Amino acid sequence: MRKLVVSAAVATFLATGSMAFAAVHHTTGNIKTFDAAAKSLVLQDGTTFQLAKTFKDPGLKVGEKVTVSWDMSGKNKVAESAMAAK
Repeated sequence: MRKLVVSAAVATFLATGSMAFAAVHHTTGNIKTFDAAAKSLVLQDGTTFQLAKTFKDPGLKVGEKVTVSWDMSGKNKVAESAMAAK
């Protein structure tokens, strides 16, 4: 019985730990380059994002200040959305 409880506790801990890594990140900056066809967005500070297949262009323009919501996919930052920042 004790082994079962310990195993269940370890499994629960590992499952909740992996959820923490799936959190969406937010970065704010000015757009240096944006290419919807190439699915790329680069901020003035050099931060580069790939655009997700579901990314919808809200009319982004070079020089505009935006907040990008992104997540890691392997070694790439994948932008889920971007919107004008205040």
